[in-house]
Amino acid sequence: MSGFKVRTDLALEARENVEEGAEELRGVTVEETYDEESEVKVTRVVIESKNSAKLLGKPIGTYITLEAPAMAQPDEEYHKEISDELAKQLKNIIPGTEDEISVMVVGLGNRDVTADALGPNVVDNLTITRHMVKEFGKAAYGKNRIHMISGLIPGVMAKTGMESAEIIKGVVEKTRPDVVVVVDALAARSTKRLNRTIQVTNTGIHPGSGVGNHRNSITKESLGVPVIAIGVPTVVDAATIVNDAMEKALKNLPVETAKLQEELHGGMGELYNMYVTGKDVDYEIKQISHIICDALNRALEL
Repeated sequence: MSGFKVRTDLALEARENVEEGAEELRGVTVEETYDEESEVKVTRVVIESKNSAKLLGKPIGTYITLEAPAMAQPDEEYHKEISDELAKQLKNIIPGTEDEISVMVVGLGNRDVTADALGPNVVDNLTITRHMVKEFGKAAYGKNRIHMISGLIPGVMAKTGMESAEIIKGVVEKTRPDVVVVVDALAARSTKRLNRTIQVTNTGIHPGSGVGNHRNSITKESLGVPVIAIGVPTVVDAATIVNDAMEKALKNLPVETAKLQEELHGGMGELYNMYVTGKDVDYEIKQISHIICDALNRALEL
């Protein structure tokens, strides 16, 4: 429908949406791999030019998307396969993991809102080492080499009165980590990707952008250190769901229905502030947070 804007935090979906109306998208490279045994699909999207970045609405950088249809199901063996793949991707995209580095993991979101509690849940279960290494040295873990891992849950502005980016920047200036890893819940275009997809990117993050609640960016430019973002889509814009359903219902009708489409679209204004998630989101968030936490712990092992 003309004039309809799809909201999504996933570069993969932004590319798909643009390619629906373009034969070729220049300045973007895409690599896909699929493991038939684990049913995990990995898509690597690299945005290389300013024009393609503007067209997709995403910064220049690398976006790695893992899609696993049964990610939220209670299957520990399957979770381990996803975690192994995610750990491999994280190890490749987090700079300096072959040497000893200091990594600060930030859990964005509101732990009192289930669909937004992914970040805090991940940090809650992460293996934190910075305080022990600074107090007792590497001998505390019986290792000769170890990364210093710290965690931060900045909360939300409604509770702190401060932007998450302001809190993170202050802590970064004080503790001076080599890398910041940010974990947050995202918005998707497709309900099929809810709680079944993990996106990893080296472009940082723009909190709340997927739900139209724009906050200060958390990027290398704003913090002065590399920022790796891990996100999972937990909500879909209600207007997008209605729009897709109407398009399917009307696509085979005569051209005269174009006016009807515009009228229906005009009545969707209230839906732009409504977001939909699955009925089992509380259980699924716990499962996925453990997958991400396990992958981070593995990726940051020496």
